[in-house]
Amino acid sequence: MNSKRNTVTLISLVLICLAGSAQADLSGEELFSLFSQANETFRQANSTANNAEQQQLYEKSILLYEKIINEGGVKNAKLYYNLANAYLLKGDIGKAVLNYRRAENLDRTDVNIQKNLAFALTRRLDKVEPKTEKQILRTLFFWHYDLPVKTRFALACICFALLCTGLTTMIWRGRTASLTTISAICTILTACLFASVVYESYTNSAGISGVITAQEVAAHQGDGLNYPPSFKEPLHAGTDFELIEHRTGWFHIRLENDTDGWIPDNSAELL
Repeated sequence: MNSKRNTVTLISLVLICLAGSAQADLSGEELFSLFSQANETFRQANSTANNAEQQQLYEKSILLYEKIINEGGVKNAKLYYNLANAYLLKGDIGKAVLNYRRAENLDRTDVNIQKNLAFALTRRLDKVEPKTEKQILRTLFFWHYDLPVKTRFALACICFALLCTGLTTMIWRGRTASLTTISAICTILTACLFASVVYESYTNSAGISGVITAQEVAAHQGDGLNYPPSFKEPLHAGTDFELIEHRTGWFHIRLENDTDGWIPDNSAELL
């Protein structure tokens, strides 16, 4: 993490701290100090060759970052990104994926978050492939899955503006083949893009996702250890899931391939 990125991150974090300090347990100055300590400890861990010392420094930086989040009430994409980096380098894939996902939810346009998340996902033991139908949909509607929601909304607004311009021109100057074609294309694009934004907003508000953080956990066919296992092999850290139901001590989860099972709720965390 270079100094320029740290400076930008620090400034943005301080602004958020000052804005939300009324509800936080820590003052803006305390948060500023904690963040500086966390970054410095993280840099020290990266520069030492002693593995034991390195692990201790990563653990210290993690505790500092988490103190800012939990006691300072700060939820910032850059902060979660730094925390995920520390977990990744410490070797905790589950917590790394979890915090990259949290960072991604707050800022889907950050290239570094996407790049490091993609790398962390390659380190997972579980290879859960989506069903063929889902893969086809992701190929056909790549723009829905690949473009950030802000980009899709901006494109929808541009297409709508072009549509209004085309219709106005046709009213004043008469209909032509080219204007009719352009207006039809803009109508389709506007409808598709706005529908994509609305659909994602609905699914994000209705659905709850999570990540397995335990190194290994067996999924069962019910909310108890006496139920038979759902899969031949246990699930491992970093595996994403969609929460179906939460009962006392248990999560009912659905994986990306639409298989499901029950796992202890202390073996995973929700986004």
